[in-house]
Amino acid sequence: MGGPFWARKEDHSWSIPKGEYLDDENPLAAAQREFAEEMGSPAPPADYVELGAFRQPSGKIIMAFAAESEFDPERVVSNTFSLEWPKGSGTVREFPEIDEARWIGEHEARLKLVKGQLPILDALIHCVRESGTGR
Repeated sequence: MGGPFWARKEDHSWSIPKGEYLDDENPLAAAQREFAEEMGSPAPPADYVELGAFRQPSGKIIMAFAAESEFDPERVVSNTFSLEWPKGSGTVREFPEIDEARWIGEHEARLKLVKGQLPILDALIHCVRESGTGR
């Protein structure tokens, strides 16, 4: 995740692209929209699999999807957000929502992913193993 709060943090500071969607909005369409907004390129054309709904420590429920693709994380161009920084300074600055994207293995993902999203990783691993496409 980008921004000053996450700067220089590695462990348990990475997240999947995510965002909120309206009750009448298709969750997959919302996930693809959020991917495009956060990653700076459209979600890859692929056969998406629903991994499930997951409650985050904040109480929010997120719906996660996965797909096999040749997506190049080097193509990521993050959008930005405004934040008063340092807090209380009155200075508002722009920060990237994402400061890095890359492919990593399961062990490293368990160290880097925010703890509330580890069940999503577990669901992905289960899905990959069930489909027989795991590497």
